[in-house]
Amino acid sequence: MMSELPLDQVRTLLAVVDEGTFDAAANVLRLTPSAVSQRVKALEQRTGRVLLMRTKPVRATESGEVVVRFARQLARLERDAQAALGMSGPGEPTQLSIAVNSDSLATWFLPALRRVPEGLGLAYELRREDQDHTAALLREGLVMAAVTSSPEAVTGCSVRGLGRMRYLPVASPGFADRWLGRREGAALREVIGDAPVIGFDRRDDLQDAFVRRLGPAPRASARRHLVPTSEGFVSAVAAGMGWGVVPDVQAEPLLSGGRLVLLAPDHTVDVPLYWQQWKLDSPALATVAEAVAAEAAEALAG
Repeated sequence: MMSELPLDQVRTLLAVVDEGTFDAAANVLRLTPSAVSQRVKALEQRTGRVLLMRTKPVRATESGEVVVRFARQLARLERDAQAALGMSGPGEPTQLSIAVNSDSLATWFLPALRRVPEGLGLAYELRREDQDHTAALLREGLVMAAVTSSPEAVTGCSVRGLGRMRYLPVASPGFADRWLGRREGAALREVIGDAPVIGFDRRDDLQDAFVRRLGPAPRASARRHLVPTSEGFVSAVAAGMGWGVVPDVQAEPLLSGGRLVLLAPDHTVDVPLYWQQWKLDSPALATVAEAVAAEAAEALAG
């Protein structure tokens, strides 16, 4: 039937996307580059869609992402079936790819994975991405699950709430004295636009979200340092490079130790987090999902 997707063609498309070129995919599949190209063209003819952008490296189109996601899910189910039938190689781990934001990775997410029984023999590939963009990796079929800020389920995925990650606006005492005069509320809003601020990357909106909470028509800081690791971000704030909003679990020890001061106790920033995963009957994925939900229930705000 023309509606069927030949599995050899589907697997070939996945290999091309993963390897980045037709030649590299041919080496992995032990085929000629011509045979790889013919399989991809045949699949495109069968689906009536262009599935690959012939760039370097190649990229899947929106339709191609659908097929790639199907290919990865098929591979996951095949490995689970082999394990259940005792056909896996001795000691062969079960691979799980998960997208997670940097702050979760630095605080509560790794303890969640420690809840997973060691006997399952899982091997994790963690992809670090902003919580507003982790769902895109699911959509592209690059990961099987993700911690995301989106409550809208990606096609073919389920979603469950995890809780809220709370961020506190903080600065070093010396920085607060020099730039902010230890002001709060509306008075803080008047001076915070002149003060240097720390951001994670160019897509980080959490500091701006805090400033908007202080009142209408806020003035954004023109001097912004970008520090793209969670630990480095906190260190930069504690070192007095700028102010920033920091996860409460990272901020509280530094607040109690006097290395940070809270800028506005009544203006915290809460980010809701969700767990999205493929709708697969995968015991390994289900076990990890339960461990993540259990740890989040203890570590995140309700």
